Amino acid sequence: MDYEMIVLDLDGTLTNRDKVITQRTKKVLTEAMKQGKKVILASGRPVYGVMPLAKELRLQDYGGYILAFNGGVIMDCRTEEVVFSRMLPAESNYQIIQLALKNRVDLLTYDRDVILTNNEESSYVQLESRINHLRVHQLEMDELFARLDFPVPKFLMVDDGDYLAMVEPKVKAALGKNFSVYRSEPFFLEILPKGIDKAQSLERLLEKMGLKREQMIACGDGYNDLSMIQFAGLGVAMANGVLPVRKAADYITASNDEDGVALVVEKFMLGRDHS
Repeated sequence: MDYEMIVLDLDGTLTNRDKVITQRTKKVLTEAMKQGKKVILASGRPVYGVMPLAKELRLQDYGGYILAFNGGVIMDCRTEEVVFSRMLPAESNYQIIQLALKNRVDLLTYDRDVILTNNEESSYVQLESRINHLRVHQLEMDELFARLDFPVPKFLMVDDGDYLAMVEPKVKAALGKNFSVYRSEPFFLEILPKGIDKAQSLERLLEKMGLKREQMIACGDGYNDLSMIQFAGLGVAMANGVLPVRKAADYITASNDEDGVALVVEKFMLGRDHS
């Protein structure tokens, strides 16, 4: 099978521990794109947090796409046109804020290039701000509800991973079948509209691009990458990936600190087998 498209998670996959794309990975991806292969960046990050990496790889020149908010927004990098978008209904905001209060977890969401949260001192909120280069604006929970009178792409409940593992089933049960609820990191519990995960959005994108899933490679390391790794023609887990992702993968590459993505591109897209 000729693989025409590679889908890359960002944190823990495309970028190393310093959140940087290495020169080797950049060089190999550029080589593949020059041969007409398509690169798609698929992340839980907001659009503002993905765009700098897309521009660094020059996806606007090579016809790449961004899947932001775990697929809640698909953007064509060449035109910056949003080709798909699905938001949480504004009427669900109050219920989600109440669930955060009830379960004693901090909460964040986005208003364009600003993170809105009840606790700007949270190390997890600070991490999200740092990764995405977004400003943080703190509001009391009641102020947050008053401000959020519009549909948002997602909410993040943030806390220690062991505690969130107990909160997750409670939130799923309370919100029911009209929401997607899952953890992208042990300390990030994502709440998105139903039908939003990386696999379902990639299915929409493949149709637009006229490609089949068998022509797609997907690389990831986290829980939110599981659906696309199971969906892709070749599902690749990073060596640093969580156990369910490594178990589901067709192939396990080196870690994100060992140019695992570059090795995949060389082996499966450029025909250079190092084994």
